Amino acid sequence: MKTILTIEKENILNLSFSKAEVIPDPDGQKKRMADLYRSQTLGNLLHTKVKITFEAADQQIYMVDTTVWAVGNSFVSLKGGVFLPIRSILQVD
Repeated sequence: MKTILTIEKENILNLSFSKAEVIPDPDGQKKRMADLYRSQTLGNLLHTKVKITFEAADQQIYMVDTTVWAVGNSFVSLKGGVFLPIRSILQVD
């Protein structure tokens, strides 16, 4: 198990991301999207934060505690105008 580093959302801008999908299983990808849409609803209606675990291009695993403002086809928009590629997201809690 890799060490998960906690990161502030503002520091995500300093990371690089791979074009590879971190969840190869289609069912896992569907669950991730459902979790992201749920987190978008929580963020917009209740301003609730969620924990997003993701992998950077160097294969380091990070966790950010943030509010999800919008979910697009390829990226999620976090509070503060930070974008995170969906293909890099491992888990949403």
